[in-house]
Amino acid sequence: MKRNAIIIGAAGRDFHNFNTFFRKNKDYRVVAFTAAQIPYIDGRVYPAVLAGKELYPEGIPIVLESELPALIKEKKIHDCIFSYSDVPYPKLMHLSAVVNAAGANFVLLGPNETMLTSTKPVIAVVATRTGCGKSQTSRAVVENLIKRGLKVIVVRHPMPYGDLAAQAVQRFATVEDLKKHKCTVEEMEEYEPHVVRGNVIYAGVDYERILRRAEEDPDGCDVILWDGGNNDFSFFKPDLTITVADPHRAGAEVNYYPGEVNLRLADAVVINKMDTASPEGVRTVRENIARVNPAAIVIDAASPVKADNPGLIRGKRCLIVEDGPTLTHGEMKIGAGTVAAQKYGCAEEVDPRPFVVGELANTFAAYPHIGTILPAMGYSDRQLKDLETTINRADCDTVVIGTPIDLNRLIHIQKPVVRVHYDLQEIGTPTLNEVLDDFVKRCKLG
Repeated sequence: MKRNAIIIGAAGRDFHNFNTFFRKNKDYRVVAFTAAQIPYIDGRVYPAVLAGKELYPEGIPIVLESELPALIKEKKIHDCIFSYSDVPYPKLMHLSAVVNAAGANFVLLGPNETMLTSTKPVIAVVATRTGCGKSQTSRAVVENLIKRGLKVIVVRHPMPYGDLAAQAVQRFATVEDLKKHKCTVEEMEEYEPHVVRGNVIYAGVDYERILRRAEEDPDGCDVILWDGGNNDFSFFKPDLTITVADPHRAGAEVNYYPGEVNLRLADAVVINKMDTASPEGVRTVRENIARVNPAAIVIDAASPVKADNPGLIRGKRCLIVEDGPTLTHGEMKIGAGTVAAQKYGCAEEVDPRPFVVGELANTFAAYPHIGTILPAMGYSDRQLKDLETTINRADCDTVVIGTPIDLNRLIHIQKPVVRVHYDLQEIGTPTLNEVLDDFVKRCKLG
């Protein structure tokens, strides 16, 4: 008899786990995916063209995670496979209790079952939490390898929030490609910083196909760089794992799933944001690295911010806009925009909550810890319109944007705007360059 299964997900790891472990597995019947964290996922269908027409001719429905207990009993489910990231251990085990109480097994698939093997050397840049600074770390690694004369193809963790069949394999080489693929704000925040630097980046749904396309990219490929999402571990088997940790959330590196997996898998750990974190936070992260992965190389780093027009901040009442997921399930209470506002002498951080409209009001209700920062939520045209309206209604002098994209390309902001930029800055030794020297030698790339 086939075992009935539900994959508990959030439009990312769940699809990959299905593709690698379940898609051709005749011992299982996947009854449904569940949805959490990200809006507009539930109510869709994982299409037969991706699920496999032989075993899933009608595709697989995606339902709300809240329907899980009833669905387990109704469909006589044997196994529920947890498949998303950035989850505190109490919440993970709470969900396990819900599943077990309904009669099913609670399953976590590991790297051996889900990592794909590349024909090219692979570097994985992952993290212990959402918003640790993977993006600037990835950019630093790419730039280092390019200076060595190597062609690096970046593959980003999935964010398939649109037409899943159309998003199976996506290649981004220009800003125009972002428009062509109808990217959300969250997608653009990750893709745009690469393409404006001339780097090719792939993403999508079917990562076996994506990997093979990336290996044979028309621009050439010497190295695959896995640019992780949230605190998920790599979809590809890495030759080098670089894990980024955040001392602003010290302790999270051993208390969130699967961030601790990344900490334990790390060849090198970058302790980022040391310029703005407390000494106590840095010390806690160091102690946890030494305890769970004493063999890891530890790289000290900062992400200093710079504003393109600091004169618009000094002495002004500023509305601060930050990366959405970092504030929501990432649970950060500040970001690059906040740091810049304080650095350049903002007179007042304007509270956006009296001015929020539409779905942004729902975001603040769901994540009350956000406080006086405006998350750049843009998973749909409606959310983008709500973001534009909220910003323009706000009683402020300047809008400080800490997201890595130019929001003015997507919405019309009727106030002075300051964009904040940041890159990884290593402190002392060891350095990424030393770690990459060893990688290049081991993989016989130089």
